[in-house]
Amino acid sequence: MARYFSGEDIDEFRDCFFLITRHNGTINTIDELKTIMRSLQMSPTITELKQYFDQKGGKLSFADFLDVMHCHSVKEKVSQQVLDAFRASDWTRSGTISVSQLRHYLMDCGEAIDERLFESLLRETNTSTSPNASIKYQDLVRIICSPIPDY
Repeated sequence: MARYFSGEDIDEFRDCFFLITRHNGTINTIDELKTIMRSLQMSPTITELKQYFDQKGGKLSFADFLDVMHCHSVKEKVSQQVLDAFRASDWTRSGTISVSQLRHYLMDCGEAIDERLFESLLRETNTSTSPNASIKYQDLVRIICSPIPDY
């Protein structure tokens, strides 16, 4: 699996893996796999976690875990897709989006969010609620695409 990840990535995966696993360096439960993957900024569904776990026979060594991480990282390119969408609508290539335009996208298009959630998002990005204010969409994507803690 070293061919798919940098040495730095593997070190980070190893540190997280051995911090969470307490059973001789193996993952024995879906909850352990979920905790490790989410702490590494992955967002697998419960169905995906069960599938990965079943494919490896109910126990995952570190090598098996690297296989799972590779399979999932190939599937999960959500943040890049969202970033590409923002870049496509950024005619000036400024790397920012106005609050009014973001409000339009998130509250009027597709699955709309409510005002309370929109205001919460602006607070999390330390952005003014003024329609003329702007936000770096790279920061916004990082916040939107990070896994939701389930504690």
